[in-house]
Amino acid sequence: MSDEFRRTMEELAEEYNRQAEQLRETYGRLNELNVTARSDDGMVSVTVGPRGQVRDLTLDPRVYRKLSPSELARAIMEQIGAATGEVADQTKELMAPFLPEGLPYEEVFGEGASFESFLPQPVALPPMEPEGRG
Repeated sequence: MSDEFRRTMEELAEEYNRQAEQLRETYGRLNELNVTARSDDGMVSVTVGPRGQVRDLTLDPRVYRKLSPSELARAIMEQIGAATGEVADQTKELMAPFLPEGLPYEEVFGEGASFESFLPQPVALPPMEPEGRG
């Protein structure tokens, strides 16, 4: 393997590893996403995690006097929807730099897709053997 070819391969490996590290950092940020949505009157507050799971639900004690059970259920569902939508928007924004131009996020990470399966592994080149041996 010529020195020039070796340098080119090392540069490519460095670039690949740099981009892989950026992707890992982004994945870490994705796992930390939490969005809280509050109703306009402040009676209902819902926090949703990175995969849309409800992490917290806070109800002002006055909500039981102000809303009927069906209105309360609707208010809770509205805030879950708002928080989940914001998590989805933030996820798309974080992932946009890693997607080919023109390829919609939903086509790559649609329902049931696992982000972990897309994480690249680092590249390590084998040690260079001295010329004339091998």
